[in-house]
Amino acid sequence: MTEKTRALLAVLLAAAWVNASEFLRNEWLLKDHWLRHYQRLGLAFPEAPHNGAIWGLWGLLFAAWIYALTRAHSWLRTALLAWFGGFVLMWLVIGNLGVLPVSLLPYALPLSLLETGIASAICLRVAPPRRADA
Repeated sequence: MTEKTRALLAVLLAAAWVNASEFLRNEWLLKDHWLRHYQRLGLAFPEAPHNGAIWGLWGLLFAAWIYALTRAHSWLRTALLAWFGGFVLMWLVIGNLGVLPVSLLPYALPLSLLETGIASAICLRVAPPRRADA
């Protein structure tokens, strides 16, 4: 398998994992938190098909970002950098907009770290970075 094929496969597998993890967490485990929070705000929860498509795109871009980080960083550093860039910054923004239900953070924090760590491992396993001395 060529290096480009491995890279594409790594991103697609990591994206599949990220999107499955996001779906399970937000649609199955935490959906009631989201619905109650949006209801208290007097807003309709954004769950139209185009909203799901945007989250799917986010998952693909997040996986590509993770893959890019694995080219220069260890598994742990990749996972932490990606988690901070993908989740912490998103939570700051949606918290600032007033639409983040803080009650979900005790669940979302560890699950998002797990999600990012596994996606990082997928990228490193499927497409290990080339060593400079090789």
